[in-house]
Amino acid sequence: MPVTQPTGRKPRLALMGEFSAGKSTLTHLLVGLEPLPVQVTATRLPPVWISHGPAAATVVGLDGREEQIAVEQIIDVPLDSTALIRLSLPAEALELCDLIDMPGISDPNMPAEVWRALMPEVDAVIWCTHATQAWRQSEAAAWDSIRDGLSGPSTLLVTHFDKLQNDRDQARVLKRVVREAGEKFQSVFPIALNQALAAGDDAEIWQASGADAFVESLIELLVRWNDPKTQSPECAAEPSKAEMLAREAARDRGKTQTPQPESLVEGRVVPRRVKRERRSERPDRSAATAARRAPMVPR
Repeated sequence: MPVTQPTGRKPRLALMGEFSAGKSTLTHLLVGLEPLPVQVTATRLPPVWISHGPAAATVVGLDGREEQIAVEQIIDVPLDSTALIRLSLPAEALELCDLIDMPGISDPNMPAEVWRALMPEVDAVIWCTHATQAWRQSEAAAWDSIRDGLSGPSTLLVTHFDKLQNDRDQARVLKRVVREAGEKFQSVFPIALNQALAAGDDAEIWQASGADAFVESLIELLVRWNDPKTQSPECAAEPSKAEMLAREAARDRGKTQTPQPESLVEGRVVPRRVKRERRSERPDRSAATAARRAPMVPR
């Protein structure tokens, strides 16, 4: 699926999947903060629309009225009268896109209309499916009902991949997910979210978690998405200045040879490759680290 440039705004990515598939943990991973409580029940939060800016939260009611609240109060908003929560955070990743953390799709206490009402605002989806029960029938049905309305390329994450007992189980699950869902997504990545969060500055753990391949792919996609020059055919093969700088910074962070995890691109499994004279380490998260030290949001 080609990248469609949103008119006058950043792309909007929805994080979707079943309850406990890792959507809030993924948000934490992407923004370098913990804006959403990961232990709350599925019925505690409506959609949370996260944008770049000073830390602030606004409740949008079903009647369209807005009320600003303290960030730590978002878990207490009344579900029966709330359409969504708008949350702004000073995270670098949010300079490239907005993230919309959706409720779990199959919660009987959370009507599907709650998240479906926002789908016209969504450009693409990062779908999280739990590795131990990956790509359930309910997920496939929900995805088939919304995929045609999206303008951008979507990603399927097989989360909690470390919960599978051994390499054989991991290979079996990934092969099945690729067979059943691979053609419905631009790319498929296995990822161990908690392992990625715990990696700190350890590049080997970061890569082993699967986060390295996924995040690098996402950043490249968003850089191209936000650069109008890459939308024209004559510039399609020429990287933008921002992308060149990003790649140069990545090369400077290490020089060892590193295998990359398998990924699925346009329905095909891409074999592991060794990048010579380059180590794609975890992006610089100094700003995110400093932000985590500040008591902006509950932990």
